[in-house]
Amino acid sequence: MNRTVYSIQNDSIDAISYRYYGRSVVEEILAVNPHLARADVILPIGTKVILPTLIKTNPVKQTIQLWS
Repeated sequence: MNRTVYSIQNDSIDAISYRYYGRSVVEEILAVNPHLARADVILPIGTKVILPTLIKTNPVKQTIQLWS
């Protein structure tokens, strides 16, 4: 279920992303809010932003073999 939030003073999509998800999910936010791609970096106060529900996945750790 998507959640709707409104920007506060000096807010950006990235700041909202870190506030609600703890990481950068700008691409996912822009996918459900295409109108934000035309906005300034700093959003006007009260801009409606729909936050998508993210599917939790386990990050894949890449390993490098230093010696063979």
